[in-house]
Amino acid sequence: MAVLMMSLSLAASAHLKAKPSCGTLVVDILNGSVNQVKPDFSVSEIKEKLPCFTDAQEESPTARCGGGVFFSNLDIYFYTQRDYVEIGEKFKGKLTIPLMGANRKNLFNWLGNPKIRDENWDAFEMAYGTLVLHYNAKGNVRLIQFSSKGTDALSLCNSTP
Repeated sequence: MAVLMMSLSLAASAHLKAKPSCGTLVVDILNGSVNQVKPDFSVSEIKEKLPCFTDAQEESPTARCGGGVFFSNLDIYFYTQRDYVEIGEKFKGKLTIPLMGANRKNLFNWLGNPKIRDENWDAFEMAYGTLVLHYNAKGNVRLIQFSSKGTDALSLCNSTP
């Protein structure tokens, strides 16, 4: 009986492992960072600073979009080989400028004029690189991407995990 109780106790304690916490993720739009983590950080640097990731892939030719650190439960993704961060509509965190859901017509006061304008997205030149905003049919922001690279060197992928 004692052996049975001890084995049940060990099995129960094995399941009591705390998940790493990052606290609230704060995306600083004007600084181009998430909790002071920049898009050009390495996989290991991001994992160290933000240990609550759900998936990570080292950079390689076979990795999704070249590799990265992904927080699918928070709807935010770091693509390390391409040096950019992608934030989806279901992002669970805080934006220093409330861009998600904002109407395209109301962005000038925060961001000025876009460097490149397309039917469904705008690319803004920022001090750190580039901010790309994608819009839904109503003209509201549905996806945010920011990179340490300029528009000439930026390489985005269409592979949100």
